[in-house]
Amino acid sequence: MTLAESGFSVSRAAQQLHLVQPAVSQHLRLLEEALGTPLFLRHGKRLVGLTEAGDKVLGHARSMLAEVANIVAVGRDHVEEARGVLRIGTTHTQARYVLPPVLLEFKRAYPEVEVQIHQGTPAQLVEMALADRVDLAVCTEAVGDHAALVTLPSYRWNRCLITPPGHPLLERRPISLGALCEYPIITYVFGFTGRTSLSQTFAKVGLHPRVVLSAADADVIKTYVRSGMGIGIIADLAFHPEHDQDLERRDLSHLFPWEVTRLAYPRGKYVRRFQQRFIDLFQQEADRIGRGGGAGATVSRRADL
Repeated sequence: MTLAESGFSVSRAAQQLHLVQPAVSQHLRLLEEALGTPLFLRHGKRLVGLTEAGDKVLGHARSMLAEVANIVAVGRDHVEEARGVLRIGTTHTQARYVLPPVLLEFKRAYPEVEVQIHQGTPAQLVEMALADRVDLAVCTEAVGDHAALVTLPSYRWNRCLITPPGHPLLERRPISLGALCEYPIITYVFGFTGRTSLSQTFAKVGLHPRVVLSAADADVIKTYVRSGMGIGIIADLAFHPEHDQDLERRDLSHLFPWEVTRLAYPRGKYVRRFQQRFIDLFQQEADRIGRGGGAGATVSRRADL
């Protein structure tokens, strides 16, 4: 499992396992001999992937380790309920704009639990959750497509336009997709914060926006909008009137589909008490976001549309 997560680099796997490289190679050879079938695809002496049998063995190994982790977690919940490590996988948008009040309240309830925030792309977060490198994953894209994950819809959000004050686009009523295409655009990189559906929206009507810069971080997008490089399209929840007083905002929910942020963890995972407390607090914050209107209604209120 470590080898697969290390990109099939025996040297990197050896470092993570605190073994010498020949020892890892010998273990792999003995495992294949014991099973009577190759587990790895090879290019010369290099390992480049898994065979069909190797993929199945990896799946069973992950399941076995997950069950061992569940047994350990049950014991710890009874011996040291208020101690442990909470590993949260998330994107920058969630870590910066959604999680702070949740974690503040969580730390009041569990001051002796260490919280680790692991950032990545949505696809990376899914892999982290499936490989038990994080306990919970929070993101918009990718998590809804995996049957191996329990996914909890939390809140839905849309986008807004940000520009420097006095920008001519602010005079358009209403702002259209065509009007957006008249100006250089700064928005999220593909794979982050709904960028795929944003691009698909333009493509469906035959428009080609001029994206001059893309980033995973809304604060970076704001920086370049302030510099005059272009107009920005960001998640509405990433705009803070008190912190972004030098920028103008316009709602774009009439142009783009609503996105759903989800919280996910592996199916069959034993959820410790403090992990469940975090889930409850996150869902409470999702309800607050929905009631506030800045990020749209929560998923449970979709019927109101």
